[in-house]
Amino acid sequence: MTFVLRAARTGDLAALYQMAKSTGGGFTNLPPDRPTLKAKLARADASFTRTAPEVGDDLFLFVLEDNTTGQVRGTCQIFSKIGSTWPFYSYRITSFTQYSKELDRTIRAEMLVLSTDLDGASEVGGLFLMPGDRSAGAGALLARSRYLFMKMHRPRFAERTLAELRGAHDETGGSPFWDGVAGRFFGMSFREADEFNATRGNQFIADLMPKHPIYTALLPETALAVIGAPHQSGRAAQRMLENEGFAYECYIDIFDGGPTMTVQTDQIATIKATREAEVVGIADEGEECLIARGELSAFRACCGRIAAAAGGISISHEAAVALGVSVGDTVTYVPR
Repeated sequence: MTFVLRAARTGDLAALYQMAKSTGGGFTNLPPDRPTLKAKLARADASFTRTAPEVGDDLFLFVLEDNTTGQVRGTCQIFSKIGSTWPFYSYRITSFTQYSKELDRTIRAEMLVLSTDLDGASEVGGLFLMPGDRSAGAGALLARSRYLFMKMHRPRFAERTLAELRGAHDETGGSPFWDGVAGRFFGMSFREADEFNATRGNQFIADLMPKHPIYTALLPETALAVIGAPHQSGRAAQRMLENEGFAYECYIDIFDGGPTMTVQTDQIATIKATREAEVVGIADEGEECLIARGELSAFRACCGRIAAAAGGISISHEAAVALGVSVGDTVTYVPR
């Protein structure tokens, strides 16, 4: 079985909708709403066809396809610059220390401060893989291929990149963090707010969210317990991000309290390790790599073997077929 990552097309709407219905909620970048997904595909098409090689308000949407059956089994996204259309809101966890001479006591209070510090960064997100394919190495291909795309189109992305991890949910699919913080001001459930944000944007946050810092000592224990904690299903994703150099720097999602991970784009491990070489032979030998070729909508990536050869590299036959590569073509690759 060979999985190939490629640019999403209009005909992928049905597959994306089916995956969106399988996420279990709290997945803002992949809502189970056909009009929203259709609009995302249209925006992605405009991004893939934009010729100016500079940072813009782009969305690059990809799907992971089983090259044998043609079925779409996963998806992921890259936003080249967040905060362009409307601000990108986060809570920043800060602290404030006070001292009482009379009591000879120092009090350190932790606060949640509404922030737009991350405006202008690029974002990797919207990653979803069908459950039956999660043990076949497809997750790493899906995640790391985004960094190959960013490396191959570097001028289109910002100096900093972030990734939001879905926060902890309870057994009913609700968010203890939302119930203990923002839900008290909005008069709607977490699911209602999350769906509204996914389909209509977050201007309502600017309209209704309190602007003053919130002392965490005033929050219920259920909300405190999940601040900065990823959803159980997202722990592997957090480890992959950490392996790429992403770090949690006290920014959390305002809806479910999930951690926001950040990194300098040029310090992403996959981007740093990426190489480019000419294909001088087709041979099933060498080191397992992630391999990519093609600009913008022609971008494709898969796993395959690469070996050093005189004047370039050899590439495994299956990968050459999946990518449409012939001797004389140039590929971008990184060791697995």
